[in-house]
Amino acid sequence: MITIWVPKRLVEVGLYNVAARSPAELASLSEQSYRERVRYAAEKVRFSGTKIVMLTGPSASGKTTSAHKLAEELERQGTPARVVSLDNFFRGAQYYPRLPDGTLDYENPDTLDLPLIRQCLKELNETGKTMLPVYDFSKEARSSETEEIDLKGGVCIVEGIHALNPELTSLVPGDQIYRVYAGLREEYCIDGRRTINTQDIRLCRRTLRDAATRGRSPAKTLAMWDRVLDGETRYIKGFKTTADFLLDTSFTYELGLIAKLLQKVRQQFTLEGHNAELWDETARRFEHVAPVALDLLPADSMLREFYAGEIGGKTAQ
Repeated sequence: MITIWVPKRLVEVGLYNVAARSPAELASLSEQSYRERVRYAAEKVRFSGTKIVMLTGPSASGKTTSAHKLAEELERQGTPARVVSLDNFFRGAQYYPRLPDGTLDYENPDTLDLPLIRQCLKELNETGKTMLPVYDFSKEARSSETEEIDLKGGVCIVEGIHALNPELTSLVPGDQIYRVYAGLREEYCIDGRRTINTQDIRLCRRTLRDAATRGRSPAKTLAMWDRVLDGETRYIKGFKTTADFLLDTSFTYELGLIAKLLQKVRQQFTLEGHNAELWDETARRFEHVAPVALDLLPADSMLREFYAGEIGGKTAQ
């Protein structure tokens, strides 16, 4: 199936600021809109009649949490659902391909055990059962353990950056797979001039999440960003038009959450050179955005993946 996506929504920052005068209402409407999109996606999956859903999206698009939200909604609609991460299929650091400069190419699909993925998906499609490998991230190697999965007549949602790559699903007939691309579809402008794009928001999501919950300084995250974007161009975006459904992971009130956190991060971490320039340039894009409090985040919000942690040892308020 070839899909043509409608243009992204372009929202005036001034209109956002007016809406942010009632932050609780803005947050509630944003969260409700996302839930409705997930509900519609679940309906489309059920209507397709497929057992396997392949779900991808670029870095910090919210694909992992959205995969679990989709599974929860399928369960609510009466269809058993399991989420499988392609991370389970990493081959191990010693097998990773390298870039021309000799560094490991973490974005390359050859980091995954492609033959095993194909076999597991074939078994799931034909029998609803398979054995999954387990990856030990602390050792960067595959564990000796395995995990049995039984769909019980339901759906398996396979999530990861390479989920739409046809190499992974070549043993399953194409019409027996439903493909979902998770991505942000809302950008922001001032006087009609685009000032904040989806890439800016994803960079903020990833940097803030990594600083708060993964012990990774903004300098490390920012240093990887160009390589991440290059990997998306090479391995993800080319398959976007093969998706059956585009799941919009935008939240309008997120703009204010980012504005609230940006300066906190800048004050607590030392950035130099290109990293400092990249972060300061990104932060300047949010200078005219009215911040909102992080306590607006519902306990079950998808955005908690990015903004519910602690930064510098203190929860941001």
